[in-house]
Amino acid sequence: TPWCSPIKVKNGYARCVTPRGEYFKNVLGARCDIRCKRGYEVNGYQHVVCLSNKRWSGKFDCKQIRCPKLSMPANGGFKCTDGAYFKSRCEYFCSPGYQMKGQRVVACMDNKRWTGNQPSCVDLEPPMIQCPSVKEKTAEPEKLTVRVFWDTPEGKDTADGTLTDVTLKGLSPGSEFSEGEHKIQYTVFDRAGNKGSCRFKVKVRVRRCGKHSAPENGYVKCTGDGDNYGVTCEFSCMGGYELQGSSARVCQYSYAWSGSEPNCAPMTVSVGFRTAAAFLDQFYEKRRLLIVSAPTAANHYYRFQMGLLQQAQCGLDLRHVTVIELVGIFPAQIGRIRHRILPPSLALQLRLLLRISHYNFNMVLVDKNGLDKERYPFPVTTAELFTLIDTFPLRKEEMKLQAETGQTCN
Repeated sequence: TPWCSPIKVKNGYARCVTPRGEYFKNVLGARCDIRCKRGYEVNGYQHVVCLSNKRWSGKFDCKQIRCPKLSMPANGGFKCTDGAYFKSRCEYFCSPGYQMKGQRVVACMDNKRWTGNQPSCVDLEPPMIQCPSVKEKTAEPEKLTVRVFWDTPEGKDTADGTLTDVTLKGLSPGSEFSEGEHKIQYTVFDRAGNKGSCRFKVKVRVRRCGKHSAPENGYVKCTGDGDNYGVTCEFSCMGGYELQGSSARVCQYSYAWSGSEPNCAPMTVSVGFRTAAAFLDQFYEKRRLLIVSAPTAANHYYRFQMGLLQQAQCGLDLRHVTVIELVGIFPAQIGRIRHRILPPSLALQLRLLLRISHYNFNMVLVDKNGLDKERYPFPVTTAELFTLIDTFPLRKEEMKLQAETGQTCN
């Protein structure tokens, strides 16, 4: 039961642990660690506890991080976007007739330090350098990167013509570039320590068809990044549903998916088969079967078991279970699936094929591969039944997909 007021942290969040793993995080005894988002730090108590007086054990808030105040360079100054606060970028400048030596732009980081040292203004001309121009690149089928080459630029010094170093910021020529825009910077230095820089961008495009969502009552599994040129998405349906449309679609060069839009239509159960084997075959790899047999509809076990199953219909549907009722003794016997009646001859064949007694209560559980997994001479709880079904090999994969798509019986 919630005890203290819900904990709220502006520009941050609380990570709480409750004494017994309760759902609410503000119960009595809950312990919370106060965390701040990047650029902020905890002001006050970092750890608080929900006390019996319905108050938290301390006050707290997240205040914005601030770097040390920058000093003004001789013969120059600087301008900042947000003072000395986190993420503020400060750009230095020199008075007319002076040139910048050092890093022109610094930024306040979350460790309360600036990204560079203060530059100086000196009366020297920097060397010159011109960067290449690289055209936009497009990734090949099923690839998310492109190998890009260019000629390394050469610098020129306006003084004595001697350059001491050329440095690169960013990926080097011949590297694999991922999708998006990449900034490349070259910097040259002369013997006096002056530098000149040039920048250019490498843009990589990945042709995409747009992400495929799973069809309602179905699943989707895609290769690659899910929607890049050349990848394949395969579609399947939950038990009890049949796929209509394309079972697999490929992202084409034209930014469009091949095939037609898939959807999962409810499975149509037919009772018009002449043999029990043909009748059961329509459920193969699609549904599990729970056959409930009793000599009469007044059978106490039968009525009790059906009452349990009717209350757990959602759990049965979640586990792809179809219930088949076989009631009566030949020739006065009937079979049904919910409201659909099976011909007496088909009901008789099912009992013979599955070796089910006409004269006693019996329940048989058949998996999606048509295997007889368990027989029950007495009623069982749905919890016991579901526990067994959840151990089946196919069921483990179903539970994983259902958890990913939020399918539940809550």
